Amino acid sequence: MVEFVTKETLEEYEAFISSHPKGHFLQSYAWSKQKPEWTWEGMFVRNNDGSIKGAMSVLIRKAPYVPYSIMYAARAPVCDIRDKETLSELTEAAKTLAKKHNAYCLKLDPDISVEDSEFLELMCDLGYRRRDTGKNFSGIQPRFVFRLNLEGHDEESLMAHFHSKTRYNIRLAERKGVQIKLCGKEAVGEFSSMMLETGVRDGFVVRSKEYFENMLDNLGSACRLYMAYSEEGIPIAGTLAILYGDKVWYLYGASSNEHRNLMPNYLLQWSMIKWALENGCKTYDFRGVSGDLSEDNPLYGLYRFKKGFNGDFVEFIGEFDFVFKKFINCTIEKTELIYRKLRKKLFIFKNRK
Repeated sequence: MVEFVTKETLEEYEAFISSHPKGHFLQSYAWSKQKPEWTWEGMFVRNNDGSIKGAMSVLIRKAPYVPYSIMYAARAPVCDIRDKETLSELTEAAKTLAKKHNAYCLKLDPDISVEDSEFLELMCDLGYRRRDTGKNFSGIQPRFVFRLNLEGHDEESLMAHFHSKTRYNIRLAERKGVQIKLCGKEAVGEFSSMMLETGVRDGFVVRSKEYFENMLDNLGSACRLYMAYSEEGIPIAGTLAILYGDKVWYLYGASSNEHRNLMPNYLLQWSMIKWALENGCKTYDFRGVSGDLSEDNPLYGLYRFKKGFNGDFVEFIGEFDFVFKKFINCTIEKTELIYRKLRKKLFIFKNRK
């Protein structure tokens, strides 16, 4: 029997998500506050002894101009991925939500390796369809990431674990007087300006200043803004990281076009990794890279940078759709693809100096 999260069971739900090996900040209620335009629904399944054995949170948003909604469960489900009964119960509960909100599709992107053919077969048996999101950043969440295993490491052993060039660049930044500061909302303006500069330079649409301010408010001490300053006190780079359960995620990074030779991004990563170590985390997640590892790929530099920390290159199994209204889903998908391409072109055109 599936239960939907209420005020009385929210704390129990959060305790399960944050402690589970597949737990993720994107499945937390705190993250839903970052998405006020979406409706949040949480659900869970209990064992015979009353403890929770599986859970999933869903964000629901009405599509523009039509009377239908989209449902999205980021990095769900959180459960034993071999437990077909629990997966089936969570899926049936999602169907109930779909009727309530007149949804045309449920999208989810599990924290599961692409090599897990058994899970793929199970999901297909339950009626899900896997989508090919390509090798770059076409999906909702990154399909390819680097993850650094922190278990059994301290700062000294981790530093020795990095590639020699990465160690050199971390120490170079220190020798050049780069200062890393843990900042609050007073520095968001500087960070947001650099995000805009980075987005125009690298060709992606960026979030607003208010979005980053809200993140610090909504996630509290679980979210940190790290800023890098030159010896002269000039802001030259910044990052946002999130701590949840036994993991830290590097979520956003920005850098100025100037002073890149000071290697501030290496020292910022090292600062966030040390935060993860201080909190006894098992994993530091560098988040997305391209799956196209050819050196002529414009995104290869991002891959090379993260690879230098000697983490594990992980390919997730990808996105799954459970389609409730096939014609509506097909029509909206085509429209969204055109919209995203147009939005990116307009963003670059508007902000390029």
